[in-house]
Amino acid sequence: MLININPKNPQPRLIMKVAEALEEGATIAYPTDTYYGIGCDIMNKKATGKIYRLKQRSQKKPFSFICSDLTNISQYAKVSNYAYKTMKRLLPGPYTFVLEGSKLVPKMMLTAQKTAGIRVPNHPICLALVEKFGRPILSTSATLPSGEILPDAPAIFEALGSQIDIVIDGGPVPGRPSSMVSLIGDSPEVIRAGLGDVSIFQ
Repeated sequence: MLININPKNPQPRLIMKVAEALEEGATIAYPTDTYYGIGCDIMNKKATGKIYRLKQRSQKKPFSFICSDLTNISQYAKVSNYAYKTMKRLLPGPYTFVLEGSKLVPKMMLTAQKTAGIRVPNHPICLALVEKFGRPILSTSATLPSGEILPDAPAIFEALGSQIDIVIDGGPVPGRPSSMVSLIGDSPEVIRAGLGDVSIFQ
């Protein structure tokens, strides 16, 4: 199913429709402030397993997930004062922060070191969806197993429409990765420089 949602003012009725589908275990594709993402309820093992198979990815390599704001992050990760201040300056934005996961995070969403990659994208559709849904949503870029990036909703629908329950068309996205920064132990480490400015960490 392909759904058009306004990227500036997401229609509450459509956001509710997608949130209800997530509750029932749906997999979705959605726009973010970097790439289009593919996701599901991080608490739903069956749906998460579908995305691992879709991406042909080892379950030893956890996906990141999206939270709605800093308060939401602090439920799913251990956030020090330093991490809080840093994220408050930069979020919502094109960053993935690596933090120690809390007990609420399913094991398959954590690395062997018990860390998780967490995003709060600066995109109204993402934020409205996570807020309405009430739990984090898995986040991985919409790519084919070959690594080819699917740049927009029509391309995703054509390539993966039979394997994804709902594809949200929210218009064009930047098409560049987020910057990934580890805040473990309050010593920031830039893992990947992407759209977000990382000069403050260098």
